[in-house]
Amino acid sequence: MKGRTWTAKENLAIVLEGITGPKPMAAICRAHQIAQRQYYQWLDRFLEGGKRAMTNRFPAHEEALKREISRLSG
Repeated sequence: MKGRTWTAKENLAIVLEGITGPKPMAAICRAHQIAQRQYYQWLDRFLEGGKRAMTNRFPAHEEALKREISRLSG
């Protein structure tokens, strides 16, 4: 199942299909020709992003960018 590049929009659609749909995970992965391991890696990233958004925490590089923007505009 190598060689295919997925866009962020496609990743999100597949993850949401797995979360909200009644189809078994194996069927979703077969339909999109991805390994279940790949699906769960995308799901983990999706959940981590949601967790960060809900707690208003941002990665260090984003904080550094915010400080730089403030410094340049101030």
